[in-house]
Amino acid sequence: MQVYLTVIGIVIAFLFIAFLLGIRDERTAKRMLLDEIRRWYGREPIMPIANQRKKIIPKYFENHKNSFFIDDITWNDLNLDAVYDRINYCRSGAGQEYLYYLLRCPKQDDDFSSFEKDIKTFQENARLREDCQVLFAQMKDTNRFSLYDYLKKIDDAPKLNKMSHIIPDILLLISMLLCFVNFNIFFIVLLCVVFYQVIRYFQIKAEISTYLNIFAYVIKLIDVSNRLCDLQDAEVLEDVSTLKSCNDKMESFKSGSFILVSPTRLSNTGNPISIILDYFCMITHLDIIKFISMQKDISENISTVDEMVTGLGSIESRLSIALYRASLKGAYCVPTFKVESVLKAIDLYHPNVKNAVANSLETDKGILITGSNASGKSTFLKTVAINALFAQSIHTVLAKEYSAPLYRIYSSMALRDDLSFGESYYIVEIKSLKRIIDAAKASGNTVLCFIDEVLRGTNTTERIAASTQILKSLSHENITCFAATHDIELSYLLDDYKNFHFEGLIEEDDVSFDYKFKEGPAKNRNAISLLSKMNYDEDIVEKARKMADYFDETGTWKADL
Repeated sequence: MQVYLTVIGIVIAFLFIAFLLGIRDERTAKRMLLDEIRRWYGREPIMPIANQRKKIIPKYFENHKNSFFIDDITWNDLNLDAVYDRINYCRSGAGQEYLYYLLRCPKQDDDFSSFEKDIKTFQENARLREDCQVLFAQMKDTNRFSLYDYLKKIDDAPKLNKMSHIIPDILLLISMLLCFVNFNIFFIVLLCVVFYQVIRYFQIKAEISTYLNIFAYVIKLIDVSNRLCDLQDAEVLEDVSTLKSCNDKMESFKSGSFILVSPTRLSNTGNPISIILDYFCMITHLDIIKFISMQKDISENISTVDEMVTGLGSIESRLSIALYRASLKGAYCVPTFKVESVLKAIDLYHPNVKNAVANSLETDKGILITGSNASGKSTFLKTVAINALFAQSIHTVLAKEYSAPLYRIYSSMALRDDLSFGESYYIVEIKSLKRIIDAAKASGNTVLCFIDEVLRGTNTTERIAASTQILKSLSHENITCFAATHDIELSYLLDDYKNFHFEGLIEEDDVSFDYKFKEGPAKNRNAISLLSKMNYDEDIVEKARKMADYFDETGTWKADL
């Protein structure tokens, strides 16, 4: 008897020490995480996202598209994947997916009061900000699978019957009790039931294993929601009341879930308690019985799970925006939205260009930008487009001042041949432009569109003729078009557009650029002047210059002057 008590004492002591070591490791990890959070506050994000995970991030957006959203052409034109990486400080999957959704679905009304209040709360309340960062870091993400893909398939999970698992458990219990009556017979019965249970266990576990990760992630959602709601000062955040309501609805889902989706059981770490629990479940199927209950709960509460993802994602995305603002060192403004059609921006700059040159703009109509290659035309278009999107998504503009109407934003810039459909660049381009024309005809906010080198895929004569008419069609009360071109002829043909330009300066044998946005059409003959610097025959240079001057005066070309 003394030996048994000693063994039991050793086991209890071992488990208690393991428990204490677990608490110590958890506290150490939290302290290290807090040190990292404080050390990197005000700096660029340090959490690269794996390529496999990046493929999953758009899933929330795909399941919650608004009537207007940034289409794939515009997203790729503006290289918004890189922009997203720059503003993303989210550590959880819910936050990452919701922040992506914000960029893809810019608001179409000026409804930012609670949004801005939450961001300022995180900016001013360091304790709440850090506590939330720690919580979301512990939640992590869904790794290689999408919550929404699995929620759609939850009803396809194996339909299991509780009684088919409860009855063998009853037989196990009866057999064990009857062993005291007739050991030889009922021990054999007991072994048969155990053998049946173990074989069936592995068959069923293989069928349901796909769904265990999704259940575990939902448990994380519930756990983080509960802990976030309990944080000091958290009640001031907009979505906390929604999360509390969701937690109440999901209480039965979480109750007893450790037997199925505890972290140690899913990770197969060799934890002694987990090993004992594994063998117990093989015989009793308690985890499978819990799976059946959880499957029913989640099927009835898919909308509640979606609300939790939305609530947590919304809170962490606003936290991410507060962290992004801190990294800008004050070089940003909160936008002002106006009914009148004037777009005004002072010292606007691009979020992903190091040491970007800031430019200012004020216009109540479309603009046409001319200038040579590499002078800054395309970058300026992207700068205005991204900041207009920022204004209506993260409510943060990289400028000293920004005021404008609310827009539907489109672009046609970085197009390429579509070999999969056998379409030339020109066909791809006119389709891209047609979608903008059609959008301007539909009801909604003013379309703000950005076009770089319109119709570059065809010959000069047809390009100028077609470009003129297309750009004219993009100049009316429901659309504002910003276009960049090499075709200086367009600056004479388009009366409805304001003319601006970027220019280069000839220095020795090269051209340098100041990237400053200037009024009026481009006048410098840098391309011709550079011919002279590169020791071309002066006769070639002079005749080229005369041809250009003649065109400026008459609007027509003449080769022999």
